[in-house]
Amino acid sequence: MWPGSGSTEAAGPPTGVDASRFDREIWREGLPPDSGFLGRQARRIATGEGSGFERLYRTFVAARALLGLALLLTGLLATEFAGADPRILGLCLAHALLACAVWLLPARWTGPMLDRGVRLRHRAWLATLGVDLLLFGALHAIAGASLNSAALLVLPALMAGVLTPRRQALAVAAIASLLLLVEAALGGGAEPLLALSRAGLAGGGLFLVTLLVHEMAGRLAREERTARSGLELARQQAELNRMVIEELEVGVLVLDPRGRLRSANPVARKLLPDLPELHGSATELPPRLARALDAAQSADPWPEAGLDLLPAEGEPGPALRLRLRPSRSGHQLLWIEDLRQVQARLRDEGLAAMGRVTAGIAHEIRNPLAAITQANALLAEDPPAGQRVRLIGMIADHAARLRRIVDDVMEVAVVPPTAPPPLDARAACAAIAQDWLQQQRLPAAPEGPLWLSLPEGPLWLRFEAEHLRRVLINLLDNALRHSRHEAGSLQLQLRVVDAGWAELSLASDGPPIAPEVQAHLFEPFHSTRSRGTGLGLYICRELCGRYGARIDYQGRPATERHPKVFRLLLRRLPQGLPALPDRPEPRP
Repeated sequence: MWPGSGSTEAAGPPTGVDASRFDREIWREGLPPDSGFLGRQARRIATGEGSGFERLYRTFVAARALLGLALLLTGLLATEFAGADPRILGLCLAHALLACAVWLLPARWTGPMLDRGVRLRHRAWLATLGVDLLLFGALHAIAGASLNSAALLVLPALMAGVLTPRRQALAVAAIASLLLLVEAALGGGAEPLLALSRAGLAGGGLFLVTLLVHEMAGRLAREERTARSGLELARQQAELNRMVIEELEVGVLVLDPRGRLRSANPVARKLLPDLPELHGSATELPPRLARALDAAQSADPWPEAGLDLLPAEGEPGPALRLRLRPSRSGHQLLWIEDLRQVQARLRDEGLAAMGRVTAGIAHEIRNPLAAITQANALLAEDPPAGQRVRLIGMIADHAARLRRIVDDVMEVAVVPPTAPPPLDARAACAAIAQDWLQQQRLPAAPEGPLWLSLPEGPLWLRFEAEHLRRVLINLLDNALRHSRHEAGSLQLQLRVVDAGWAELSLASDGPPIAPEVQAHLFEPFHSTRSRGTGLGLYICRELCGRYGARIDYQGRPATERHPKVFRLLLRRLPQGLPALPDRPEPRP
């Protein structure tokens, strides 16, 4: 079962469309509880909690503080019950105070103790190793054989091996060994050779421990650099993935192996407004989506074409197409698309294929059509005789109609080799409208059927002038054919939408287009007229698409005077222009 599939309550509402788990600081976010030990280690390194050497330094200074307190307690007991030299208690007190000060004082007072995060600075060396060697040496000189100095000197030897260069580490081991040897030479008693041998063995051990620890510290440094380099590469890859997924035009959900929501891009949140808010860990899916996925998983295998998620009766929102893609890690990607866009894309692909086939057929028809037209012209040169004249006229009419169809198809199929020059859409629309009125022998506004609303200044587009003329004449002819032929029956408006787009709309007062006809408006060879070719709007759409423009039909309420609107969205050239009024005004 998918989590959430049995619940009847959806999770809390999202904070907004832009809420997303594809965050730039992906390595800095809290990982879920099931992320494992390696995930926690990667998070600790990447979140800036200090390098391994910084943690080791803090461990050493804490150990020094505890050792200083232990020595202070020992000095108190020795002074109180064994009558030890009071100087021993003073040295133990001084070491405890200095060690606790280094441990407890904040970094803003003491400054950074490590150079480039891996080596002790000079003042840190003096405050730790220098103090230890000096005070332990003094204790050794005062206490003599009653104090096990070798045990005390192990800590500075370890600290030097980890946090100082090799020469300095060996110097610390040498100083500690010399202290042991001097004490053995001066206080060896009856068996000085045995005391010296013990001191030599202890000093050799200090040298060996220092070298081994120094090599281990070097390996730790190399591994940490490798880990940080790998994490940086992973962070960069995560950033690239985030940018790609955020810019996708389809919704993307990332589901963990348990089917819970881990990530969602803005498009997914727009398509599924009931997605829950993410708080750094996996979240249950909305019940409707969880039930649909559970049903699809039970009907193994997953549908190859995807799963359609329809909105519940009375609920707003589009129908969705879901596609699930598993990954090797057990996570799953759920791709979400608006079902209308999927169907439109499939329809466009089919129309494109049909257009290519139609262009090939039209090319093959040209030669036989030319032969038919020529033969009919030769027949027309003979003296007319009764029925023959009518048949020759029929052949000529149908041949001319077929030639127009072939020319229309071939015009769409042939793509111009170069980009057209910039076109002033305002001047072009005014000239096309005037030519069309003259061809139709119609008066200009305000008495005529066509009213214009154009911007005050030039509006530059990248569009072939003859193709814009073809599109606009086709739309005007269709609009006039179905209009009431009254003053202002047609309204042609050109306006600025924003910095990148302009809109050219043609509204008419004809009857609204039926929904079943709207679905096939821009398909080739679909016409409601008996003698129509069905290529007019198809050619308009193909010509617009050639220049990155879009054409669509937008119906208005039947109560308005102009319920039919064909709208062209045209790409502007980068030049600023003032906005236009919302409603067109009649102008001659």
